[in-house]
Amino acid sequence: MMKEARTKLSLTILITGLLMATAFLSGCSSSSKKEEEVHTSIEKDYIIRESSDNARPLWVIDLSEWVREQKDQETYRFFVKETSPKVDRESACDLAKADIRADIASEIATYVEKSLGSSKEGAASIDPNNPDTRPLREFIEITLAEKTKALIHGAAVMKTYWEKRQFLQSKGAKRDYVGYTCATLIRMEKDRLKQAVDEAANHVINKVDDPATKENVKKALQDVSVNFDKAKQGL
Repeated sequence: MMKEARTKLSLTILITGLLMATAFLSGCSSSSKKEEEVHTSIEKDYIIRESSDNARPLWVIDLSEWVREQKDQETYRFFVKETSPKVDRESACDLAKADIRADIASEIATYVEKSLGSSKEGAASIDPNNPDTRPLREFIEITLAEKTKALIHGAAVMKTYWEKRQFLQSKGAKRDYVGYTCATLIRMEKDRLKQAVDEAANHVINKVDDPATKENVKKALQDVSVNFDKAKQGL
């Protein structure tokens, strides 16, 4: 009886161990399955002739999910840019590296504008029906992103991924041609990014001459960098 009981206990422990190991391996491979997406699994108007990896990386497919797996997610914020097809790989990847900094600046400028528009005080300062707000509106819409681009310091390229695509009319493309696309992953220190957002907000505040309006704009943008950081984390 004792021997039989010990045998059953051993089998139970063995089975439990196998189940735990299976669950662990399944969890570890959940992201890799997504990374192993084969190029032919999605119907496109092109065929991939070459690429830097055998499958599209997870950071290209779903940046938020990729970020959740990173140990340095509390220190850095991440951005991705994928270009439209270009004539050669070098041009595509150079553009991806250059454009992503402009994209960060544009994203900040857009967020600042939305933050103004989402508060009663701020909305009044950019009211399109008020001709007095035109200078500030034009500054935000035309100039702010370019000024913010100069504030993007310490943004570093982590990864690139490129594809050589053969577009085919038979698959729905407008014409037959070959083009290269490139995706770039860039990280930037959270504190530097928040500083850039604050400085962008200050550009807007300093553009306002009327004291009452300036105070309203300050109130609308007082937490803009904190809120932008939360938005980047998906909070």
